[in-house]
Amino acid sequence: MCFEKCTKYIAVALIPLAVLCVLADLLLYFPNGEIQFAINNKLTNFVWFFEGIVGAGLLVISSSVMFTCLEKTVSCGCYGNAECGSGCSMLCWLLIVLIGIGGSGYCFIVAALALTEGPYCLTSRGWRYPFANSFGSYLFDPSVWRTCTEPANIVLWNGTLFSALLALSGMEFILCLVQLINGMLVGLCGNCNCWKQTVEPA
Repeated sequence: MCFEKCTKYIAVALIPLAVLCVLADLLLYFPNGEIQFAINNKLTNFVWFFEGIVGAGLLVISSSVMFTCLEKTVSCGCYGNAECGSGCSMLCWLLIVLIGIGGSGYCFIVAALALTEGPYCLTSRGWRYPFANSFGSYLFDPSVWRTCTEPANIVLWNGTLFSALLALSGMEFILCLVQLINGMLVGLCGNCNCWKQTVEPA
Protein backbone atom coordinates (compact mmCIF):
# COMPACT_ATOMS: atom_id res chain seq x y z
CA MET A 1 0.00 0.00 0.00
CA CYS A 2 1.23 3.52 -0.77
CA PHE A 3 2.67 5.50 2.12
CA GLU A 4 0.09 8.27 1.77
CA LYS A 5 -2.90 5.91 1.85
CA CYS A 6 -1.59 3.95 4.83
CA THR A 7 -0.81 7.17 6.71
CA LYS A 8 -4.28 8.56 6.03
CA TYR A 9 -6.05 5.41 7.21
CA ILE A 10 -3.95 5.19 10.38
CA ALA A 11 -4.45 8.89 11.16
CA VAL A 12 -8.23 8.56 10.77
CA ALA A 13 -8.30 5.44 12.98
CA LEU A 14 -6.19 7.02 15.74
CA ILE A 15 -8.44 10.03 16.34
CA PRO A 16 -11.55 8.20 17.66
CA LEU A 17 -9.34 5.91 19.75
CA ALA A 18 -7.64 8.94 21.30
CA VAL A 19 -10.98 10.65 21.99
CA LEU A 20 -12.28 7.51 23.72
CA CYS A 21 -9.12 7.39 25.85
CA VAL A 22 -9.70 10.97 26.97
CA LEU A 23 -13.33 10.24 27.87
CA ALA A 24 -12.41 7.06 29.77
CA ASP A 25 -9.73 8.91 31.73
CA LEU A 26 -12.10 11.76 32.60
CA LEU A 27 -14.69 9.30 33.92
CA LEU A 28 -12.11 7.89 36.33
CA TYR A 29 -12.23 11.19 38.25
CA PHE A 30 -15.97 10.88 38.90
CA PRO A 31 -16.91 7.43 40.24
CA ASN A 32 -20.64 6.94 39.73
CA GLY A 33 -20.82 10.56 38.57
CA GLU A 34 -19.82 11.90 42.01
CA ILE A 35 -17.23 14.66 42.36
CA GLN A 36 -16.44 14.61 46.09
CA PHE A 37 -13.88 11.82 45.80
CA ALA A 38 -11.79 13.82 43.34
CA ILE A 39 -12.13 16.97 45.47
CA ASN A 40 -11.01 15.08 48.60
CA ASN A 41 -8.27 13.20 46.74
CA LYS A 42 -9.85 9.81 47.44
CA LEU A 43 -8.91 8.30 44.08
CA THR A 44 -6.18 5.93 43.06
CA ASN A 45 -2.90 7.74 42.43
CA PHE A 46 -2.79 6.43 38.88
CA VAL A 47 -5.63 8.72 37.76
CA TRP A 48 -3.30 11.69 38.35
CA PHE A 49 -0.83 10.38 35.75
CA PHE A 50 -3.17 11.70 33.01
CA GLU A 51 -2.38 8.63 30.94
CA GLY A 52 -5.57 8.78 28.89
CA ILE A 53 -5.86 12.55 28.61
CA VAL A 54 -2.24 13.35 27.76
CA GLY A 55 -0.57 10.06 26.83
CA ALA A 56 -3.08 8.21 24.68
CA GLY A 57 -5.13 11.35 24.09
CA LEU A 58 -3.42 14.63 23.25
CA LEU A 59 -0.09 13.13 22.17
CA VAL A 60 -1.73 10.60 19.87
CA ILE A 61 -4.15 13.18 18.43
CA SER A 62 -1.20 15.51 17.77
CA SER A 63 0.66 12.70 16.02
CA SER A 64 -2.41 11.85 13.95
CA VAL A 65 -2.85 15.46 12.81
CA MET A 66 0.83 15.80 11.97
CA PHE A 67 0.75 12.51 10.04
CA THR A 68 -1.82 14.06 7.75
CA CYS A 69 0.14 17.30 7.37
CA LEU A 70 3.37 15.51 6.46
CA GLU A 71 2.06 12.66 4.34
CA LYS A 72 2.72 14.54 1.08
CA THR A 73 6.18 15.77 2.00
CA VAL A 74 7.81 12.67 3.50
CA SER A 75 10.77 11.30 1.61
CA CYS A 76 10.04 8.54 -0.88
CA GLY A 77 13.23 6.90 0.19
CA CYS A 78 14.86 6.53 -3.20
CA TYR A 79 18.37 6.43 -1.79
CA GLY A 80 19.15 10.12 -1.91
CA ASN A 81 17.16 10.99 -5.03
CA ALA A 82 16.13 14.59 -4.35
CA GLU A 83 13.18 14.31 -6.72
CA CYS A 84 11.59 11.76 -4.44
CA GLY A 85 11.42 13.91 -1.33
CA SER A 86 13.30 15.30 1.66
CA GLY A 87 15.18 13.35 4.30
CA CYS A 88 14.42 16.14 6.75
CA SER A 89 10.71 15.50 6.31
CA MET A 90 11.27 11.81 6.97
CA LEU A 91 13.13 12.63 10.18
CA CYS A 92 10.25 14.84 11.34
CA TRP A 93 7.81 12.08 10.49
CA LEU A 94 9.87 9.56 12.49
CA LEU A 95 9.84 11.81 15.56
CA ILE A 96 6.07 12.21 15.24
CA VAL A 97 5.59 8.44 15.10
CA LEU A 98 7.75 8.02 18.20
CA ILE A 99 5.58 10.57 20.03
CA GLY A 100 2.50 8.49 19.24
CA ILE A 101 4.24 5.27 20.29
CA GLY A 102 5.46 6.90 23.50
CA GLY A 103 2.05 8.34 24.40
CA SER A 104 0.11 5.14 23.77
CA GLY A 105 2.79 3.00 25.43
CA TYR A 106 2.77 5.25 28.50
CA CYS A 107 -1.01 4.89 28.83
CA PHE A 108 -0.81 1.13 28.37
CA ILE A 109 1.78 0.72 31.13
CA VAL A 110 0.00 3.00 33.62
CA ALA A 111 -3.36 1.32 33.00
CA ALA A 112 -1.79 -2.10 33.53
CA LEU A 113 -0.19 -0.96 36.79
CA ALA A 114 -3.49 0.54 37.96
CA LEU A 115 -5.32 -2.72 37.30
CA THR A 116 -2.64 -4.66 39.13
CA GLU A 117 -2.75 -2.43 42.21
CA GLY A 118 -6.51 -2.05 42.34
CA PRO A 119 -8.62 0.88 43.54
CA TYR A 120 -8.07 3.17 46.50
CA CYS A 121 -11.19 2.84 48.60
CA LEU A 122 -12.75 2.89 52.06
CA THR A 123 -12.59 -0.46 53.83
CA SER A 124 -13.13 -1.63 57.40
CA ARG A 125 -9.52 -0.58 58.01
CA GLY A 126 -9.93 2.88 56.50
CA TRP A 127 -8.86 4.27 53.15
CA ARG A 128 -6.32 1.99 51.52
CA TYR A 129 -5.42 -0.21 48.53
CA PRO A 130 -6.92 -3.53 49.68
CA PHE A 131 -5.91 -5.45 46.55
CA ALA A 132 -2.37 -4.13 46.18
CA ASN A 133 -0.78 -7.55 46.78
CA SER A 134 -3.23 -9.60 44.73
CA PHE A 135 -1.41 -9.00 41.40
CA GLY A 136 -4.74 -8.36 39.69
CA SER A 137 -6.42 -11.61 40.75
CA TYR A 138 -9.17 -9.61 42.49
CA LEU A 139 -10.56 -8.72 39.06
CA PHE A 140 -11.71 -12.32 38.59
CA ASP A 141 -13.22 -12.72 42.07
CA PRO A 142 -16.31 -10.48 42.45
CA SER A 143 -16.90 -11.82 45.94
CA VAL A 144 -14.02 -9.69 47.29
CA TRP A 145 -15.20 -6.48 45.65
CA ARG A 146 -17.46 -5.73 48.61
CA THR A 147 -14.29 -5.05 50.60
CA CYS A 148 -14.56 -1.53 49.19
CA THR A 149 -17.54 0.33 50.60
CA GLU A 150 -16.78 3.76 49.12
CA PRO A 151 -16.89 4.84 46.38
CA ALA A 152 -19.72 2.46 45.55
CA ASN A 153 -18.86 -0.11 42.87
CA ILE A 154 -15.37 1.36 42.58
CA VAL A 155 -13.78 -1.97 41.65
CA LEU A 156 -16.11 -2.38 38.68
CA TRP A 157 -15.79 1.30 37.76
CA ASN A 158 -12.00 1.40 37.81
CA GLY A 159 -11.65 -2.09 36.36
CA THR A 160 -13.84 -1.28 33.37
CA LEU A 161 -12.28 2.09 32.59
CA PHE A 162 -8.66 1.07 33.09
CA SER A 163 -9.30 -2.05 31.00
CA ALA A 164 -10.74 0.20 28.29
CA LEU A 165 -7.64 2.39 28.44
CA LEU A 166 -5.47 -0.70 28.25
CA ALA A 167 -7.26 -1.99 25.14
CA LEU A 168 -7.54 1.38 23.39
CA SER A 169 -3.94 2.39 24.00
CA GLY A 170 -2.85 -1.07 22.89
CA MET A 171 -4.63 -0.56 19.56
CA GLU A 172 -3.05 2.90 19.25
CA PHE A 173 0.38 1.43 19.91
CA ILE A 174 -0.12 -1.22 17.23
CA LEU A 175 -1.28 1.36 14.67
CA CYS A 176 1.69 3.62 15.41
CA LEU A 177 3.99 0.63 15.16
CA VAL A 178 2.49 -0.24 11.76
CA GLN A 179 3.10 3.37 10.73
CA LEU A 180 6.71 3.07 11.87
CA ILE A 181 7.21 -0.13 9.86
CA ASN A 182 5.47 1.50 6.89
CA GLY A 183 7.86 4.42 7.02
CA MET A 184 10.87 2.16 7.33
CA LEU A 185 9.77 0.20 4.27
CA VAL A 186 9.30 3.47 2.42
CA GLY A 187 12.83 4.48 3.35
CA LEU A 188 14.26 1.16 2.18
CA CYS A 189 12.11 0.39 -0.84
CA GLY A 190 10.69 3.72 -1.94
CA ASN A 191 7.11 4.94 -2.17
CA CYS A 192 4.80 3.54 -4.83
CA ASN A 193 4.83 6.97 -6.50
CA CYS A 194 8.60 6.65 -6.91
CA TRP A 195 8.17 3.21 -8.36
CA LYS A 196 5.65 4.61 -10.81
CA GLN A 197 8.10 7.30 -11.81
CA THR A 198 10.76 4.65 -12.34
CA VAL A 199 8.64 2.05 -14.12
CA GLU A 200 6.31 4.17 -16.23
CA PRO A 201 7.79 5.47 -19.49
CA ALA A 202 8.20 9.21 -19.88
